[in-house]
Amino acid sequence: MPGGKLGGSGAATPRCCEASEEATQKEEEQEEDGDEDLRDGGVPFFVNRGGLPIDEPTWERMWRHVAKIHPKGEVVAQRIRGATDLPKIPIPSVPVLQPSTPIPERLEAIQRYIRELHPAQSVILGIYLTNSMPTLERFPISFKTHFSGNYFRHIVLGVNFGGRYGALGISRREELMYKAPTFRTLSELIFDYEEAYRRCWHVLKKVKLGHCVSHDPHSVEQIEWKHSILDVDKLGREDFRKELERHARDMRLKIGKGTGPPSPTKDRKKDVSSPQRGQSSPHRRNSRGERRLSGEKKPAESKAMPDLNGYQIRV
Repeated sequence: MPGGKLGGSGAATPRCCEASEEATQKEEEQEEDGDEDLRDGGVPFFVNRGGLPIDEPTWERMWRHVAKIHPKGEVVAQRIRGATDLPKIPIPSVPVLQPSTPIPERLEAIQRYIRELHPAQSVILGIYLTNSMPTLERFPISFKTHFSGNYFRHIVLGVNFGGRYGALGISRREELMYKAPTFRTLSELIFDYEEAYRRCWHVLKKVKLGHCVSHDPHSVEQIEWKHSILDVDKLGREDFRKELERHARDMRLKIGKGTGPPSPTKDRKKDVSSPQRGQSSPHRRNSRGERRLSGEKKPAESKAMPDLNGYQIRV
């Protein structure tokens, strides 16, 4: 009967609420009993589960945790939370990068700004902050080293300005992070890092090099993190140097052919302005440099000018 069904549904709702309340109460009891470690994989709790910045419920849970584990309990938590003279945590300000400022000085300002970040985060932020510098090429460089039976990995953002190489990055060691764009070749830059690792008792095992990153912040092009993977042990010193210079040549050719930076947005605008380019196949969208290298002429250039008197409109 309909009445019976309604009655059954109405009875199920309180049971669901009761079950939810019991689960919440059990969770609170577990926290009070110190069993919260079992729910989060052996750690008290994750502070970034709700994302960053930390939300209010997570802060409250952190303060409850402090009150539980500190010898003075709730007293110390209340004293800290009620304090009005705590020093303000400094927040670095985003550098103002004027177009008139020389590129090397802008790179130094960016390096100062990213000093507190994780190496991978510093690479992404470095790319973002240098998007407005079309004459600066950026590409990722990854290192794999060996020390005391363990392997370590590190990443920096390689840069090329005016034919000189350098890098932006973060490390615990000063010599393994920022490099001013003063190195004549890519191999000189990598060998400098290798020597810095050697001074830290690390042995360089592998180097991964990516291609240049687009300057278009709206580009859907994925970052190519490891276009070239170089095994230092398998390659001799001279072959290692040759492979580094080959990668540098590949990046220059990619840029020269228009398949890399400048940004794809500009290439699309050029394509729209010309009906012939707009009708070309997608893989030749950025092929103006290729046409120049091939020496082929456009079909219209190989024909004589048409007779305008006999011009007809075809519908």
